[in-house]
Amino acid sequence: MKNPFKKSIEISEFHAYDYLDSNETIAAFLSAALEENDPEFFQKALGEVARARGMAAVAQKAGVGRESLYKSLSAEGNPRFATIMDVLDALGFKLTVTPNA
Repeated sequence: MKNPFKKSIEISEFHAYDYLDSNETIAAFLSAALEENDPEFFQKALGEVARARGMAAVAQKAGVGRESLYKSLSAEGNPRFATIMDVLDALGFKLTVTPNA
């Protein structure tokens, strides 16, 4: 006999880019990623933001190829610092430096 109390639950994969819908949210997301002090973590976060804004549009504004940008911001990527800065600029953001607390 089938259990009438058992329900089927569908779980979907989480993607941060689904929730990065404002400049304020994106700025907070990237700032939190930087606070981890882990370059790969920030790289992945920047990739999520680029996906949220449209990878092709970001690549065009940053002056890099779409495929190259995907590769640079992937887990296996190793982007140059200039590429990171170009992507941030294309997204309308900049890095700032503050003293350690």
